[in-house]
Amino acid sequence: MVVGLLLALFQQPAAPVARVEVTPRTAEIQVGGTVRLSARAVDAVGKDVPGVKIGWFGNGEGSVDSTGVVTGGYAGYIEVTAVAQVAGATSPVLNTVTVRVMPLPATKVTVTPWVSKLAPGTRVALVGNAFSSQGDTRYDLVTFTSSNPRAVAITPDGRMRAVAPGKATITAKAGTATESLPVEVVATAVGSVSISPEAKTVRAGDVVHFTLAVKDRAGKPINDLSARWSLNGVTGTGVALVDAEGVFVGETQGKYTVAAEVGSQTAEAVITVELRKVGRGIEVVGRVPIKVRGAEVWVHPSGKCVYYSTIADRVYAIDIANPAKPEIVDSMMVDARITNDVMTTEDGKYGVFSREGNSARKNGIAIFDASNPCHPKVIADYTETVSGGVHSSYVYQGHVYLTDDATGSMRVIDIRDPYHPKEVARWQTEQTEKGRYVHDVAVTDGLAYLAYWNDGLIILDVGNGIKGGSPEHPVKVSQLKYDLNALYARVDQEYGLGARGTHTAWRHKNYVFIADEVYAKRNSTGLDEGNDLTWGRLQVVDVSNIEKPKIVAWYEPTDGGVHNVWVEGDSLYLGNYQGGGRVVDISGELKGDLLRQGREMTWLFTSDDKGTKPRSTFTWGAVVKDGLIFFNDINSGLWIAKMEPKGQVVP
Repeated sequence: MVVGLLLALFQQPAAPVARVEVTPRTAEIQVGGTVRLSARAVDAVGKDVPGVKIGWFGNGEGSVDSTGVVTGGYAGYIEVTAVAQVAGATSPVLNTVTVRVMPLPATKVTVTPWVSKLAPGTRVALVGNAFSSQGDTRYDLVTFTSSNPRAVAITPDGRMRAVAPGKATITAKAGTATESLPVEVVATAVGSVSISPEAKTVRAGDVVHFTLAVKDRAGKPINDLSARWSLNGVTGTGVALVDAEGVFVGETQGKYTVAAEVGSQTAEAVITVELRKVGRGIEVVGRVPIKVRGAEVWVHPSGKCVYYSTIADRVYAIDIANPAKPEIVDSMMVDARITNDVMTTEDGKYGVFSREGNSARKNGIAIFDASNPCHPKVIADYTETVSGGVHSSYVYQGHVYLTDDATGSMRVIDIRDPYHPKEVARWQTEQTEKGRYVHDVAVTDGLAYLAYWNDGLIILDVGNGIKGGSPEHPVKVSQLKYDLNALYARVDQEYGLGARGTHTAWRHKNYVFIADEVYAKRNSTGLDEGNDLTWGRLQVVDVSNIEKPKIVAWYEPTDGGVHNVWVEGDSLYLGNYQGGGRVVDISGELKGDLLRQGREMTWLFTSDDKGTKPRSTFTWGAVVKDGLIFFNDINSGLWIAKMEPKGQVVP
């Protein structure tokens, strides 16, 4: 009997397709370039299987068509999957390969620091960075030359020395791209150099601007000379930074000696850095577990009710008249798999929430009457030009600024007549449609801040006046693009870098806080199996010159990423995914590593035995209203918390 069973087993026909072979296995193209992949389905002995249909699917910074032609959209990677299907087979067989997309050749070189006047003997190290025409970082070797080495000498790697009075042009070159830096060495001899303050005690993270004073041998001031700033002494294992302009920040406690060199003269100052000590306690005031996966939270301007969208077909209305006993009192049900951003008009009369996953592929936004805050009613929707899905939306002065999943564009919808919404504008980046995606929008003082995934941060005038823009005619003000792949190289090495991009943006004072969303290719395993592996840095962008935004500081938690943020006063509130809810001190000027400086004030681990996924934290963000913090956790629901007063410092 056993022999018969074995014979029957071996007589069964082999599976038609044993594997799919893709050629080439790896490929590298430039942005806008193409490569054709081919695939063959073979059986267990390596022979072609007849009658196989091959389908192609792509994910990442580009696309693949039905014939296997891959097109690069943005610098990064495209995961291309070949799917082999045979009629009658129970399941397809697939194989995935990676195509790397490289930036276009360098067309621009920048040089830092930008010095123009030096004293003889001054040494300055120049750094050159190369960029493509689309603003992508290139890692070409930048070389330096001097037109007059007798006045200004420089090594190919940028070590510059002022030799003797005279003028020279320093040229930085990467490929065919060049940048010229005119430098003058003055004839006046330097008699003395001093910097102020000469001594100071500060907290970690406090920024000190040193002032340089240079005089000749007769005691007369010499203006506009550049110095070489450095740290000459550090006690213990302290960490501090001083930039080319003499701006200092101590990130850990210690005593630091800051030096400024001009010619043969040097001045020093001593800075003592103490612990920041901003820790504060936090307590849970109220709690609303929900049995579907949660999404975003918004507090009605009246403070009476919270709206909680879901990764499902509903938006909950939660009565918070007594925040210690919050209660779900109503909901808005729609045809969707995700109801994401939810927000009201400034007066609280109407609201909007975004939709994705509609069964009829008519997504867009739903508009609701919020005049009775805890019993909102959907009164209209808008799907006409955004049926492909709306991930994020922002309500500002009678208009909704939303993201169109299908085209990677931002749309502006006029809802001043909420029963008859209409599109009044569309704006999008033009590098390429392959991989173009705008994730989030926030509008403040007539400026729209777009978290544009591969395109970084983009700022539009939609009524501010700086560029003559309006809701009907958005005009680009500036863009900040950075190398996401290099920033998260550690994730790529350890887990494989999956989706990553500029995810959210928030304007506060002269800063825009942007956060990246970063996922691994592989799911996590172990006790918390099924919770996504997430990372992501919060970057602080200085927009005091709105047309030249620059990154000056960052906060990167070690146990998760940064999803959505909220700023109130001198505190930044955020969702830290698997790390819970966090609050970070952003008082004063910001520079350097905010985590290392000890600016983390408190955190709440949003995990208990309730919710749709017990004991599994995944906090998406926070909203602050009347001193209460509303943390929204995908797995466990709503948490209402309150921090202890500022005077009660946690030791």
